[in-house]
Amino acid sequence: MTTQHTTHNKIITALFYAIIGTNAAIALFLLYYWLLLKTSTITAFFYSTQANPVYMWIYIVTTLAIVILFGVNTALAAYLYRRTKLLTAKDQSGTVLGGTVGAFAAACPVCGAFLLSLIGVAGGLASLPFAGLELKAAALGLIILSLWLVWKKIKQPICKDGSCPTPQPTHYKREDRDVFISLIFLLLVMLWVGWQMLQSEPVVATLYTQNQIINSTDNKLNNVSITQTENSMFDEITSKVLPDQGWQSKISLNESVIKLTEFGVIDKNKFIGMYKNRGGLPIELQDVLNTPSDKPILLTKENANLYVNLLWPIGLANYMSTNKESPINGESLFYFASTGGWTLGEEKNGGTYFNAFKIVELNAEQEALVTKIAKNTYRPCCNNSTYFQDCNHGSALLGLLQLGVAQGLTEDELYKEALAFNSFWFPNTYIQTALYFKAVEGVDWENVDPKVVMGEDFSTISGWSKNVAKEVTRLGLMPKPQGGVGCGI
Repeated sequence: MTTQHTTHNKIITALFYAIIGTNAAIALFLLYYWLLLKTSTITAFFYSTQANPVYMWIYIVTTLAIVILFGVNTALAAYLYRRTKLLTAKDQSGTVLGGTVGAFAAACPVCGAFLLSLIGVAGGLASLPFAGLELKAAALGLIILSLWLVWKKIKQPICKDGSCPTPQPTHYKREDRDVFISLIFLLLVMLWVGWQMLQSEPVVATLYTQNQIINSTDNKLNNVSITQTENSMFDEITSKVLPDQGWQSKISLNESVIKLTEFGVIDKNKFIGMYKNRGGLPIELQDVLNTPSDKPILLTKENANLYVNLLWPIGLANYMSTNKESPINGESLFYFASTGGWTLGEEKNGGTYFNAFKIVELNAEQEALVTKIAKNTYRPCCNNSTYFQDCNHGSALLGLLQLGVAQGLTEDELYKEALAFNSFWFPNTYIQTALYFKAVEGVDWENVDPKVVMGEDFSTISGWSKNVAKEVTRLGLMPKPQGGVGCGI
């Protein structure tokens, strides 16, 4: 056998085992992600743990280590099996089984809660001192132990009755071709499935649409529509999406903010103190915490962010019987950006206020209308509906809908209001959406159906990226982004 042929065979052999390990690692990662989706999302985990970076990074590093080591363990176990083909069940218990148990025990704190609930230990992780990271550390140790046992067996062949089995060839052989091709095909399928699952995550979608989605940590408008460009269509569209005179809403705050302060959902000192550092409240809203606001909202580029923080606690705290079925009303209630992120109340965690007070009283028919529209309107920072109010903009829009329904607005009027507020909260997104409708569909922004725009195809991050971003980029319609919004206060 020539040196060139030997080298080629070693490369193919190494690739063969590498693909075995890679398939195992990706399969485990997809399983973890599927389990995570049972109770949460990557994005929700990111927002709920970014205030505790030590926990977040330990979680990320240990999870990646477990996934990678599980793949390595599987590849080595496959090598050991091919070499001896005499492993008994007892021998395997310390190798593949150890790695498998370790991998499944790790999962993640959220996944672990789901798994434990299946065997009747629901809520067990919440009582652990480190919120479930103990399980990950133990699982990582178990996988490392399993790797050591596999490596030990590779270095010291199994002997019985004073004799050792004849080592079998472990290199890639011609008869392995079908297995090799199947493994490559399986790898491609899992990568495709994984991408289809992950691209709907806002934190992932933001990465591959970063030319269209702007800084997700910035909650200011950053004068996105003020600067004129040399693109006449862009300037015209911008003036329609974000008119200089603002959006004259038909909805008033009425006594909602007053009730929020009475119930402690808004702490006056915290709220005023925060805006003192931002130049103070605008003149028209300086008495908003003390005096009913019967005048309809005039939403402008300057006060749009403030209205997020006024409407957010309404959507969060206002009681609706249908909120009992809300996706956030579960074990993770206190860990969403809309709940744990609300820090302007008297309680430390805004989750305490969820669905707790009758701020805007609604009858059964009105609740049904709010819920219907909430389930059919979305926001471009994620793929969740307004009903799934897991961030501040979701809660704020839900609060707006509750006020609007209580004040007698029709369904069509409510969709118009929702689109107008979303446009000021997510300016770059809806400017590009308007450009798309003008350039591709031939429809002016004022003639676009708000219900269509607020639906999944144009107001979720994945739908918008697929239907709008690609076309706007291809046609070169959008100047370089200047600012954006996030889920902070």
